[in-house]
Amino acid sequence: MKHIVKGNEPRSLLEHRSQPYADYDNYPQKDDLRQLLLTEQGYICCYCMQRIARDTMKIEHWQPKSIYPNLQLDYRNLLGACHGNQGQPQRLQHCDTRKGEIEITINPADASKNCENFIKYSSSGQIYSDDETINNELNEVLNLNLETLTRNRKAAMDAVIEGLRKKYPSKSWTVGILSKEIAKFDNVTQTAKYRPYCKFVVCLLNKKLSVAKNQAKSQG
Repeated sequence: MKHIVKGNEPRSLLEHRSQPYADYDNYPQKDDLRQLLLTEQGYICCYCMQRIARDTMKIEHWQPKSIYPNLQLDYRNLLGACHGNQGQPQRLQHCDTRKGEIEITINPADASKNCENFIKYSSSGQIYSDDETINNELNEVLNLNLETLTRNRKAAMDAVIEGLRKKYPSKSWTVGILSKEIAKFDNVTQTAKYRPYCKFVVCLLNKKLSVAKNQAKSQG
């Protein structure tokens, strides 16, 4: 899960909200909203961080419409999520599709509580939190440890390791090498997209960076 910095809402949403009887369902320019959310999030899902596009995303109301109808047109409450295996059995669903109308405490767009500070990853691709409530939301509500997601996260990291091994056959990855690789995943590409599962890769690379720093310190 990656922290999302919310920007300005699309003009069409602002104008629609000022109309009588305006609600989310009768907002006619959802493509404007989809494009802005994609750009804002670097084309990755707000929860699982897989690649999304206009035709492979849905607009998520972090605080559900059925419970908070007054927030259905509040841009701060809107996120871009993947389809999450929509139409599949519930045990195979994830992200917003699995979450449905359930309220959760962890919010990728919370400006006062960076979600990244509460998320951890294992080398096997598992996502977890030391906070019991958040850990339950990751597993039971969002289903982010679904086998396909953990496998995809691990595959993303395996590809990075393979790339480093090919570029640096000695396997001696210095602080500089690892820092450069981390920067690639911490920033968008030239096409303004984050790499899928970027924060998982950053987390594991930071662990290797910590080891490299300790080794450099001991050798110095």
